[in-house]
Formats: sequence, C-alpha cells, structure tokens
Amino acid sequence: MKVFKKKGELTKFQILAEIAKDQPHLRQKDIADKLGITVQAVSENLKTLVDEGWVETGTGQSRYKITKRGIEKVKKGAVDLRKYADQVLDTMNTYKSVWPAIALEDLDVGETVWLKMEDGTLFAGKKETSAHAEVLHQAKKGEDVALTSLNGLIELEPGFVVIIKLPTINQGGSKACDLEHVREILEKYPDHFDRVGIMGTVSRALADKLGVKPDFEFATPQATIAASKRGLNVLIFAVGKMSRTLTKKMDEEGISYVIEDVIDTKR
Repeated sequence: MKVFKKKGELTKFQILAEIAKDQPHLRQKDIADKLGITVQAVSENLKTLVDEGWVETGTGQSRYKITKRGIEKVKKGAVDLRKYADQVLDTMNTYKSVWPAIALEDLDVGETVWLKMEDGTLFAGKKETSAHAEVLHQAKKGEDVALTSLNGLIELEPGFVVIIKLPTINQGGSKACDLEHVREILEKYPDHFDRVGIMGTVSRALADKLGVKPDFEFATPQATIAASKRGLNVLIFAVGKMSRTLTKKMDEEGISYVIEDVIDTKR
C-alpha cells in the first residue's frame, strides 16, 4: 500500500486535519507549533491547498475553512493510514509470535510440540520437554517448521568463551606465539569448542599454523555472544587490544569468559 506517495503529502494532510477541527482563530503559528514545522512551511502548504481547492480562506472568526473536497481527502487519507498501520501491526505481531525450528518428525497443523535446543539450533518434536508450542504449518521431518504460542522455558546452559590473546604484528605476530602453550590451553578444556572465531590477520595466521578452521572472522563479538547464548562453547583468537572490544560486549551481556595470553616470553 502506498500512503502519501508524493513528497510533502503527509504535511498537507496534517494541516488539513488541523483546519478540519474548525478551531476559531486558528493561526499559521498554531499549526506550525502543533506539527513541529516552520510558519513559512505552513504558509507555503496553505497556498498550495487553497490553489488545489482543498481549503478556502475563511470569513469572520475562521481564518481558514476546509472545503467539501478537503474533507473527503482527509477521510481517505485517514483510512489509508489506518489500513497501513494495521498492516504494520500485523507484521510486527507475526515477528513477535512466530518462531522457526527444525522438525524432529512429521508435524501437523495445530499439533502441540515440545522444544529443545541442540548445537545452537531449536528443534521441535513429540518428546515432552520443559517448553512447548503449537505448529502453525505442516512440516515433514528435517524441515523448518513455524511455531506459535510458545510456553515454558527451554532448558539451556550458556556456553563458555575462551579468548586467546595474541601479540600484535609489532610484537612479532604469530611468530611470537608459544604454539605449545596454545595446544596445552586447548587440551585443558574438557568440553570441545563448538565454534571458533578469529579477530585480526595474526589470528588467521595462527589458526592456519594450528590447522584450525575458523567458523567466523567478521562481526566476531556479535557472533560470539549469539553462539554463547545458544549454549555453544566458543574459542576466539584475538590480536592485542581487539580482545577489549570482545570482552566489553560480553561484560554488557553478562557472559563469562577466560582470557589466555600466549606470547612466547622466551623469545
């Protein structure tokens, strides 16, 4: 739906609506103050409205008077605005209430399903858990399924984050890293890392030396937070002060982390 297609149409509509209220002694300044625009803008728009036959200059107490055509224009504009607003609200309600998941088995419309989070992905099936929802559209096993009316609490332990802080290129880059120390760090965490991220070119070089394939290289702080909140364990290689950007965002989100420094002090 196109509402007020031409530039300035909304302002004209608002001015017409103010005049339609039939307030005595209505001045251009009153309209300007109400709409948050200049008196000059009101004056220019009023001239156009008069020329187009939507408004006529009033007599007696009324400075301006809306014409019959103007009244119809305001009514139509108001109806179009309401329809547009209803469409926006319907869309927003859909965003708020519909959730995607992966079907663990064939699911029918209206069926109650139970939810669980695995490897950062939401799954829906018929085995009872602590959270449930209603199937919005039919789906086969393995397909994405739309869910609504979510209730309960999805059992989810937040993942942990380990940040390996690397020397900058001026400090020697990847050549200044103690590779044995890095390997020891990776081995001391009993739970595997579900995702690996890198920040900076030195991180890329070190990951290549270790034979580690990163899952994300850009927007790493945001990706790390999103993964951790979904219960995934994350390993991050960050160069120098880049680690501060990451830790600041994790502090803001209340995500716990460990920082390991691997500069080779023997060099």
